[in-house]
Amino acid sequence: MERGVAVIARTDISVEIESPTVADVETLTDLWVDLAAGQRDYGSHLYATTNREIARDSVAHHVATEGLLVARVDEPAETIAGFVMFAPEGGHYDQDVSRGVIENLYVAPDYRNEGIGAALLAAAESRLVAAGLDAVTLDAMATNEAARRFYRRHGYEPHRVELEKRVENDNKTRQDD
Repeated sequence: MERGVAVIARTDISVEIESPTVADVETLTDLWVDLAAGQRDYGSHLYATTNREIARDSVAHHVATEGLLVARVDEPAETIAGFVMFAPEGGHYDQDVSRGVIENLYVAPDYRNEGIGAALLAAAESRLVAAGLDAVTLDAMATNEAARRFYRRHGYEPHRVELEKRVENDNKTRQDD
């Protein structure tokens, strides 16, 4: 297991960026549900709790393929304060650049604005560069200005813009449980 100490703003905790174990899958799934629920505030269409089992499978896959890192803090003991999921971009078309994708980056509210997100992002980027990829891509909700500012500070610039139009139909909308 690769371990590294992250530089953070707080002096009362120690943070290590490391690969999680299978024993962490349930905790990471809970954090993924928190992330998805929070993104609903910014217009995400992704249901949080409804997708828990799919998310659990994705988390377990990323743990097994070493495409997930956690920020583990010492207070309270061995708490996962955040995580980042990443992978090489999949696709069927040849491109002039090979890209990695930051699929999810989450820091628990009690640990935000302490440098943990930056440390997780840098560690994932480092892994993707080591895998020989030329660029890293990620998505942020258009209305999540704090996330967009964070990514701009770390060198991310718009590359592609997704546009959406709501249309009327006869389907009823579901409510997240």
